[in-house]
Amino acid sequence: MRIVQKFGGTSVGSLERIRATADLVEAELARGNQIAVVVSAMSGETNRLIGMATEMDATPCEREIDALVATGEQVSAALLAIELQHRGIRAYSYNGAQAGVTTSGDYKRARIKSISCAHLQNHLQAGEVPVVTGFQGVDEQGNITTLGRGGSDTSAVALAVAVEADVCDIYTDVDGIYTTDPRIVSKARKMEQISYEEMLEMASLGAKVLQTRSVEMAMRYNMPIHLRSSFENITGTMVVKEDDTMERAAISGVAYNRDEAKITILGIPDHPGIAANVFGPVAEAGINVDVIVQNVSAQGFTDITFTVPRSDYPATMKLMRDLCTSLHGRDVQGDDGVAKVSVIGVGMRSHAGVAKTMFDALAAEGVNIQMITTSEIKITVVIEEKYVELAVRSLHTAFALDAIPDEH
Repeated sequence: MRIVQKFGGTSVGSLERIRATADLVEAELARGNQIAVVVSAMSGETNRLIGMATEMDATPCEREIDALVATGEQVSAALLAIELQHRGIRAYSYNGAQAGVTTSGDYKRARIKSISCAHLQNHLQAGEVPVVTGFQGVDEQGNITTLGRGGSDTSAVALAVAVEADVCDIYTDVDGIYTTDPRIVSKARKMEQISYEEMLEMASLGAKVLQTRSVEMAMRYNMPIHLRSSFENITGTMVVKEDDTMERAAISGVAYNRDEAKITILGIPDHPGIAANVFGPVAEAGINVDVIVQNVSAQGFTDITFTVPRSDYPATMKLMRDLCTSLHGRDVQGDDGVAKVSVIGVGMRSHAGVAKTMFDALAAEGVNIQMITTSEIKITVVIEEKYVELAVRSLHTAFALDAIPDEH
C-alpha cells in the first residue's frame, strides 16, 4: 500500500515523541508499504512564535507571521528525518515550497491550488520516505503562506490525493471518533467508521478531531482517512464514503458547540430584501451566521433571530443596533449563554421519527428548545448552555448509542 501518515503536534512534541513517531513509520515500512509523512509543529510552538511576534508589534504583518510560523513544521520535519536516517532509513525533509505545494495568496488562511509532486513520487517508488511540512505552501509569487489552524490535516489529505495514496493515516492524541464527547458520556462508543458527510457535520459542530477543510477534500477525491492514536497501537476510525449496502442506525453521534450567541432584531419592516439588509453588513464584517429563524409577518413587521460565534457577539450586536436604528425597528436582544446540540446520522434518510425522539428526550429532562434547524442528516437545537451536558447524555441514551458492555 501507499500511505500518507500525518502526525500532529503532540505526536512530535518532544524528542521522545519524535522517536515514537519514527517507530510507527518504520513499522509500516517493514510491512512493505510506501510511506510519505506530513508533520505539524511541535505542540505549543506556533503559539510561542506568534507570542514573540506580537511582543515586537501588536499587529504584525501577516506575510511575516506566515514566514515565521512556517518554521515550526520545518523543525519537526528535519528532526524526524534525522531520526529515520539514524535508523538507516532513507528519509528527506521538505518544506512546503520544496514539496511543490502552491497556494492562494491569502496569508494565514491560504488554500491549496496544486501540488507538483513528481519528485516525491520518485522517492516513494524507491522505498524512501519524504517528510513534508504540513500547514504551509507558497503562492505564485513565491511568498510563504499558511493554511490556518489545523491546516496540516488538509496538507496531508492533499498530498495523499496528489501521490495517489491508498489511505491517509492521521495520527493524533485521540484513538478515534466517538459517538459523543467521552468526557461527558463515559459510555460513548468509538466508531469503526463514519461517512464523510457525518464527519463534516461533527467537525462543523465543534468536534475538533479533524479540520473541516480536510474532510471536504477527502470527500471530493474519495480519499479514505484513518484517524488513529500515535500513543496506542490500535485501530482507529475510518472516514469513508457512505456504504449504501450497510443497514445503518438512524443516528451515529451527538455533537455540541458551546461557542454560540443568539441575536434577535425585533419589529423591522417586512418587505422583500429585508433579510439581505440584515445579513449584508454581517457578511461584510466576515462574521459567519448559522441558525436563522424569521417570524411570520404581523402588521407589516417581523422579527429575525440568528446565531453567531460567541467571539463575534459584541461586534454583531453593534451592527444590529445600528441597523435597527436605521430601519426604525423596535429593539435588539442578545444572549451569549446559548449552545447548539445536534444529532447526526446518514441513517436519518431512511428512519422516521428522529425529531420526535429528540424532542421527547429533551422535554423529559426539562430542556427548553429555543431554535431548531435541520438538514438531510442532522437536527440541531439551540438551548441554554447550562443544559448542554444533560442534553447530550439524554440524547445519547435515547438513540441507544451507549457502548455495549463486554460479555464474559
